Amino acid sequence: MGNEKDTPGTQKKSGFAAIVGRPNVGKSTLMNHLIGQKIAITSNKPQTTRNRIQTVYTGEQGQVVFLDTPGIHKAKNKLGSYMVQAAESTLKDVDVVLWLVEPTTFIGAGERHILAQLRRCRQPVILVVNKIDTVKKEQVAQAIDTYAKEMEFAQVVAVSALRSRNTDTLLSCIFRYLPYGEPFYDEDTVTDQPQRQIVAEIIREKALRCLEEEIPHGIAVAIEKMSFKERIVDIDATIICEKDSHKGIIIGKQGSMLKKIGSQARRDIEAMLELQVNLQLWVKVKKDWRDSELLLKNFGYHPSDRD
Repeated sequence: MGNEKDTPGTQKKSGFAAIVGRPNVGKSTLMNHLIGQKIAITSNKPQTTRNRIQTVYTGEQGQVVFLDTPGIHKAKNKLGSYMVQAAESTLKDVDVVLWLVEPTTFIGAGERHILAQLRRCRQPVILVVNKIDTVKKEQVAQAIDTYAKEMEFAQVVAVSALRSRNTDTLLSCIFRYLPYGEPFYDEDTVTDQPQRQIVAEIIREKALRCLEEEIPHGIAVAIEKMSFKERIVDIDATIICEKDSHKGIIIGKQGSMLKKIGSQARRDIEAMLELQVNLQLWVKVKKDWRDSELLLKNFGYHPSDRD
């Protein structure tokens, strides 16, 4: 099925694969497992990924550059519009699209919206049914049958991103649809993201995991300073929120919540940088920053200038 890109010989393949899906279906978790390293942040809250994150897998078959997109959803503010635009524009720039869905026979409005995008997509689409560790095999089969009636897929693969089940099979399927060619990055590269951006995202992940439900969508993280000395890196970061009441919750009683966020973030940042980290966190209120184009750009959310 689909348009496999075939050329004889031992030449390796190299190409781009987009991961799309509703918020919170496991896109970032899948990408992290495929490349074997944590780059994209994950949480159990929707709309965790805000930027299009580019990561790289290099193996015996060649190289896949993964684009992990924000979840496609109905936008409620300028940040939401930016996230949807980033996700939808990605579909034009890749060799193959991975559509991540949950193992259910219910196709809701969010999935219908993505279906409409994918039906117009010229690239081969691989349906990836995720979270198969949470249901029985019959339910996985029923979900596949339901989606197969909606459009023709190049391949269908059932996986558990969290448990790394069938991820090798998925990688092999991806390579079938990539062109032959030289790698875009050297074999040691795992992401094109600046260190400051990854650090900011790690801090935001810990805040997402620690804070109340109503706060996380309204926060951003700005790295004010990141300076390296010998085996230590000093990082000053500010957590931006939208309300004074949120600021108090983020700081917590006698600073307890901010310390918790900081200590969890520090562990991950040290593991990534392989250096000792001195992390200082502050909290500032910027009312309605998610609807301010200037503040969105200041916090690293640059709307695409592509067609």
